[in-house]
Amino acid sequence: MSKKRILTGNIVSGVRQGAFFTRLDWFQEQCQEKLDFKPYPGTLNIEISTDKIPEIEVLDNEEGLEFVPPDAAFCSGKGFPVSIEGIRGAIIRPAAKVRVHGKNIVEVIAPINLKEKLGVADGDSITLVLDRI
Repeated sequence: MSKKRILTGNIVSGVRQGAFFTRLDWFQEQCQEKLDFKPYPGTLNIEISTDKIPEIEVLDNEEGLEFVPPDAAFCSGKGFPVSIEGIRGAIIRPAAKVRVHGKNIVEVIAPINLKEKLGVADGDSITLVLDRI
């Protein structure tokens, strides 16, 4: 049975590391294989209300799409498919020991530049539909 979850938050700037990570060949290949798209360089960072943090942290204990680097110098992570105004994407949860954002920041990848396509900027509200099995 499929269960959809809705997450709403505001777009915020990140730490400018997402573009490097999302360009890595192994990550691009695994995204193509597991999500059926190669990610646009970078992540869209969404700040959720602190009272919604448990809805994000629960993902760490759920089955997700595993992203495993070929070299231990890089971090592993999980992905969870989402849609944003009909655009397919994924929440990316890096391994806890290497997370650079606060607990209330969600990182999202997509095959296109989401800010440009949706005409949004930092501070704008955005809604994710998380589709979990």
